[in-house]
Amino acid sequence: MKAIRIKLYQETANYKKPTSFQLKETYPLPPHSTVIGMVHALCGYTEYQEMDVSIQGKYFSRVNDLFTRYEFKNAMKFDKSRHQLQVGDYGISKGIATTELLVDVELMIHIIPEDQKLIEEIEQALQFPREYPSLGRREDLVMINEVKVVELSSEELEEDMELEEDYTAYVPIDYIESETIVLGEETNGIMNRGTRYKLNKNYELINHGTSKNPKVFRTWNKVDVLYTSHITAVESETILIDEDQNLVFAC
Repeated sequence: MKAIRIKLYQETANYKKPTSFQLKETYPLPPHSTVIGMVHALCGYTEYQEMDVSIQGKYFSRVNDLFTRYEFKNAMKFDKSRHQLQVGDYGISKGIATTELLVDVELMIHIIPEDQKLIEEIEQALQFPREYPSLGRREDLVMINEVKVVELSSEELEEDMELEEDYTAYVPIDYIESETIVLGEETNGIMNRGTRYKLNKNYELINHGTSKNPKVFRTWNKVDVLYTSHITAVESETILIDEDQNLVFAC
């Protein structure tokens, strides 16, 4: 099985948590849906192409930044005592809000399409992007430092294999529960320390209305992962690695 491995750098990035509004909080690494969305945009896909991804990386620090926010309510008439802008008969409030940014982000991502015939197409789209790629917000530009097609294999390890010391990753929870992966630096008796997320991966469009009056909503498929560091793949366990001996946490 083959994958496309990419190494990315971003000066700043916000991978917004869906439930954060007043302060736009960020995930510590891009969720699977964000990476898959970038790949589909660069390839020009209009239908979902099934794929797994492995996401690992690091960042230097977090900062908060201000942005201008515009708010309006459907059919609310302009009221000069509460609205700063008027559009026709309607009013818009203008104010400031805060977004959380990661600084100096480095990522290593493996993209594993179910249809292996897409490998070359995806590689070319990443090598020669049709537009400047972004990951997170539209303005979170990406510098692609490496694009490489790599062979993946499930191997029984002859010795422990560790992730880079300062790297973090989204590890499928199955790896943790089966103890295929163990985590160093046990703290206060807690072995599996980290943050557990159920991250969006892809969605299906479900009609909750009728054929005459459709009400279509996205139903997200999620992946259950642990965001953590100091990761060790255990000797004699079987795990996915690439040809350069990098651990791959595909889901």
